[in-house]
Amino acid sequence: MFDGAKQVLVTVRDDASRSREAWLTAAWQLAAVLLMAAALGLSSNQLRTTGLPLIGNWSPEAQLTMESGDSLAISLADAEWTYYAHSAVFLDARSPMLYDEGHIQGALNLPWEELDARFVETLQDFPVETTFITYCDGEGCSLSRELAMAMLERGYNEVRVLVNGWTLWQNKGLPVDKGLAATLVSQ
Repeated sequence: MFDGAKQVLVTVRDDASRSREAWLTAAWQLAAVLLMAAALGLSSNQLRTTGLPLIGNWSPEAQLTMESGDSLAISLADAEWTYYAHSAVFLDARSPMLYDEGHIQGALNLPWEELDARFVETLQDFPVETTFITYCDGEGCSLSRELAMAMLERGYNEVRVLVNGWTLWQNKGLPVDKGLAATLVSQ
């Protein structure tokens, strides 16, 4: 009887040992496959002429840096100075509804979504040499950047972006307005 129990114990131990070995083999193979896939992906990325950067600065300010090294970003202090000096036109890139709820006093509303339909109407009275400051709300908001890039493509070279402009402007207690009065440039 003792020999039979011993035989069962040895069989159970052998099964457990084989099961453990199978799991270790599977884990090792998975690690090897993942390592080879990563190496293949990195190699492929390096060989491509349009490879993706492995390390990058994805901050809003970095996204506003042109190939020439010039930045489209403007600080709140500089935007405030240009506002009080009346040396720039502020463009709110948000929707008319958000503009109506509140905007920088004197800013025009040129929503990115309506750019093609409203571009000429909104900017027809301004020469291309005019300095514009675009803004929207939130550091992740890209509407002001997209608007600035579209303006650059259309020949307006003095365009800056106030990142997180609406929030920063309000938090500093700078002049704001409500309503749609400033959306119409001429009547």
